[in-house]
Amino acid sequence: MDPFPDNSAASVFWLPENDTSVVILASPPPCLTQDTVGSRLPSAAATEVDQEGVHAVLDLGNGERLQVLATSAAPATAVIPLGLDGFGRLEALQRLLAAIHRRAIPPDTRITPQQRARAKRMLRAVDGFRDGATQQDIAQILFQTDGLDRAGWQDASARHAIKSLLREARALISGGYLRLLRHRRRS
Repeated sequence: MDPFPDNSAASVFWLPENDTSVVILASPPPCLTQDTVGSRLPSAAATEVDQEGVHAVLDLGNGERLQVLATSAAPATAVIPLGLDGFGRLEALQRLLAAIHRRAIPPDTRITPQQRARAKRMLRAVDGFRDGATQQDIAQILFQTDGLDRAGWQDASARHAIKSLLREARALISGGYLRLLRHRRRS
């Protein structure tokens, strides 16, 4: 039985070692009762098969998606490592269980709404800069800073904010985006 019957759209599949919210599903050990959870998994928006198993992006039903990796044909258990990444996988598993049992799905906490808004501003700023806009032009669009003369622009907090956005955007583009896939670790 195929646990992921729908394969309708192309999607991005992250490596489980990079994305701590990928839920790894496997066959249960003999000491556990066999369950038919595989037939109740949310529908897959996309699937891909490789040597590790079947990667699927599941539609949780609340507008969010979750990636799973099924290492067996009839997965009924989740594999949670006991390292620090296990906390992120537990959170993702809680979201999957809520979807399976039609309960309220907890939010994905890898990135806060404020971080999402800042990332959006960073990408808009770097896109504008790459298209030839000056930092002052970008500030006018992002922060509505109209009518600043040269001296006013040199002292404006928006100037420093744009510099910070561009610096952080460059870091994200050069590989820092992978940290967005990992759950924040509390110290």
